[in-house]
Amino acid sequence: VKMLPLKMKLFILFFFIFATIIVVFYGNSYILTAYQHSFFYRNTSLCACDKCLMEYDPWLSELMEASPEPFLSVTNYMSEDIFNWWKRIQRDKRNYTFYNKTVDKIFHIFPPNVGFTRPSPDLCRTCAVVGNSGNLMGSFYGPLIDFHDIVIRMNRGPTKGFERDVGTKTTHHVMYPHSSTNLDNTTYLVLFPFKTYDLEWLIQSFTQRYVLCKVNTSVMILSPAFMKYVHHVWLKRKGKYPSTGFMTLILSLHMCDEVSVFGFGADRNRNWNHYYEKLKVKRLRTGHHAGNEEYKLIEELYKKEKILFFRGW
Repeated sequence: VKMLPLKMKLFILFFFIFATIIVVFYGNSYILTAYQHSFFYRNTSLCACDKCLMEYDPWLSELMEASPEPFLSVTNYMSEDIFNWWKRIQRDKRNYTFYNKTVDKIFHIFPPNVGFTRPSPDLCRTCAVVGNSGNLMGSFYGPLIDFHDIVIRMNRGPTKGFERDVGTKTTHHVMYPHSSTNLDNTTYLVLFPFKTYDLEWLIQSFTQRYVLCKVNTSVMILSPAFMKYVHHVWLKRKGKYPSTGFMTLILSLHMCDEVSVFGFGADRNRNWNHYYEKLKVKRLRTGHHAGNEEYKLIEELYKKEKILFFRGW
C-alpha cells in the first residue's frame, strides 16, 4: 500500500479541523438565532439596575402573576364578586350599585392618573417603603431613604422632627380616613379604601375643602381586588385582612425594580410601636392582621434577595 506524503496528511488534518470549526460556529449561530428569545428573554425584560427583583424566581413569579391591576380606574372597575368579599371586612351595608355610583363620581372629579412608570430595560426604579415602627429611632436612615426615586410613607408617619432617621422626601403617601394627614401638591395620595365610606370621604375632602390636602394633589385608589389578592394569594387567608403596611410593600413590588424596606416589625425590645409616639402599652398585638405571617413573608423576600430589609437595630 502506498503511503501518503507527510504534507498531504497535514493538509487533510487541517482541512478536517477547519471544516469542524465552520460547522460548529454556524451551527451555534443558527441555534442562537432560532432560540434567541429563550436564551436572552431574561435580559431583554429586566431593568437597568444591577439586580432586579423580577429576575426569574418560580416562587415570586407565581405570586406576582396572580395579581390583578393594582389601582381603580375608568377601565378597571371592581366586579360584584370582589365587592361581596370586600363588603365582609366592613360594616357598610350599601350595595354594589351604590358603590359604582360613588366610583363614577370620583372619576368625574379626578382625572385618571397612575403615579408610577412601567418597567423598562432602560430604567432602574428604586423604591423605599417606610413604615412607622419604633425601630427607626436612632437608625440614621434618613439620607438613605431620601436617595430612592420613590419614597412611600403611610398613615400618620411624619418627617418633621425625625429627618435624621426617616428622611424628608415623600413621593407617595398611603392613607385612609382614620389615618389621614395633610399632603403637599407634589405627593401622590394613595387611598386604601376599606369601605364605601372611604370613597365618599375622598370626594368630600376635595369638594368641601377639608384640611386634607391641596386640590391639585394627584390621587391613586387601591383596588379592593388587590386587597383580596394579597389576602388570598400571599397570606393564604390568614387574618381578617392584610395590614396597610404589608399591602404597601406588595404594591411596591409592582412599582419598582429595587425595593428597600424600613420601619417594619417590632423594635429591639420586641415592642410594636411607632417612632413618633411614646410607648404607653407594651406587647401590643397586630389586631385583625396576621402580623407574624406578614413578617415571615417579608423575611422570605429578604432571604431570596428580592428586597433590602433595614431593621434599625
